[in-house]
Amino acid sequence: MPASTSALARSHPLAAAARVVVLTLVAVLTLFATRDVAQLWWIVLLALAGLPAMLAPQHRLVGPLSRVAEVVVLGLAASQVAAVATVGGHIGGLGASAVLPYLAVPVTVTALRRRFREGAALIAVTAGSLLLAGAVTEVGGVRQLSQPGYLAVCAQWLILAALGLYAAGTLHRVMQARHDSKPQPYAEATRLLTQLRTVARQLPGATLDPGGISEHLLEELRTVARTDRGAVLSASGGGRLVVLAQLGADRVDWETTIDADSAIADAWASQQSQTSARSQSRSHRGGEVSALIVPLVAGLRTVGLVVLETDTAHAYPPPVVAQVTALTGPAALRLEAALLFDEVRSLATNEERQRLAREIHDGVAQELVMVGYGIDNALATVHDDAEETAESLRLLRHEVTRVITELRLSLFELRSEVDRHGGLAAAIAEYARTVGASGGLRVHLSLDESTARLPAATEAELLRIAQEAVTNARKHAGAANLWVTCEVDPPYAQIEVSDDGHGIGDQRSDGHYGLAIMAERAERIRGRLEIRPRQPSGTTVAVVVGSPPRRDNVRGSAAAAEGE
Repeated sequence: MPASTSALARSHPLAAAARVVVLTLVAVLTLFATRDVAQLWWIVLLALAGLPAMLAPQHRLVGPLSRVAEVVVLGLAASQVAAVATVGGHIGGLGASAVLPYLAVPVTVTALRRRFREGAALIAVTAGSLLLAGAVTEVGGVRQLSQPGYLAVCAQWLILAALGLYAAGTLHRVMQARHDSKPQPYAEATRLLTQLRTVARQLPGATLDPGGISEHLLEELRTVARTDRGAVLSASGGGRLVVLAQLGADRVDWETTIDADSAIADAWASQQSQTSARSQSRSHRGGEVSALIVPLVAGLRTVGLVVLETDTAHAYPPPVVAQVTALTGPAALRLEAALLFDEVRSLATNEERQRLAREIHDGVAQELVMVGYGIDNALATVHDDAEETAESLRLLRHEVTRVITELRLSLFELRSEVDRHGGLAAAIAEYARTVGASGGLRVHLSLDESTARLPAATEAELLRIAQEAVTNARKHAGAANLWVTCEVDPPYAQIEVSDDGHGIGDQRSDGHYGLAIMAERAERIRGRLEIRPRQPSGTTVAVVVGSPPRRDNVRGSAAAAEGE
């Protein structure tokens, strides 16, 4: 598209309307000041000068030249209107104020488009035009430039325009500074996650497990305060406090709520340590008890509570409480970090958990229900027909074996990952061999993998797509042969899984659900998923990432073709 056409397309109707309103205002003021309709010719000239800037505001040449023409015409018009108004009997030179409000139009346009230098240049050109026109225009034998009223009006409007332009520039710089100082969401997330990874590796045991941190804290507290039983509690849904870790010979029921009538609730609400002569557990049998409840406060937020108890009266005097709080202070920050990390990890794995839940519900769970119905039928006929019952039990035993095999394959799929040294092709080949052997499939492998590696996330998604395709072929296709092709030459990769079964049209609904999962995975890695019939029978599932390399490239690759 040509530049002029593109600029024309960007013209805004509000800008045109504002220009028309200001021109109308200036025309009315000029007519009122001069009582001369002929002076409206200057308004027509202003409209003609500004027309190109209105139609093509972003054009490199048309917009700026049109605005320069506007301010030049404005300077001439202001001088002439001031002269005619003076002749008409008004105070000398003040008539220029009827036209000069139009200066706001070109200056405002440059400010809105962040062309502040152009705006300053327009003000300078306006000042020059006013001075030149005032120098050559005479009123009663006196040059317009010597009229105090003319100079005062011109200076007033030029100063107002300069102040407006300066204010707009200052506001733009402030907003830009705020925008630059605010980190972008993904950049901030990357920075924080990188710091989290670095810190996590430096922690004892390289862990951010809330339970482990809580257990370590209880062991520390046991060295400074007598403790027969203790626990670290954290808030859960519905105002409940759940146990992260506990200490003691017997298991204690510590769970409670933050609105209960207890020292635990008081400590949570007040963020102050509490002592009590009553046990805070619901399972305590009674007797003399000393209880100490210390809130774990990180910043302004209570992240948990430490409860210590011993079967001795007055076991937690102020010096002991001080020693305990000295240890719980730093631990609160560690626990908050662990809980936040646990939440982030939960969000990251929620999608996979949902997928597994759906697969278990639609797969193994339904099959176990059918096994249960079979057992009921066998029980109903056990006294009437022993032979029929025996046959039913043999079928059920076969079905249970099949379900167990499915479970083992599901667990194998979850454990499968792209080995850091083995590569994507090796992981896909191992899975295809294992699944093929369990399903009685003859597996044909064609592997061509470069020594270079794809990003870990891309390899993981490609492995899951291949696993889903192989599983669909084993479970739903009724195939005898399986062909798996893997070609990896980063950033390009192509995985293809074909079978000689009865085709995708006859698959069960859960097979189609698996296809939807593969499509979502391919979209996440900007890949292309293709599902097509295979001739003479069967289905082919292919996923491609990136563009294929030139065939004459020299690559360090390992190619293998084998059949099983």
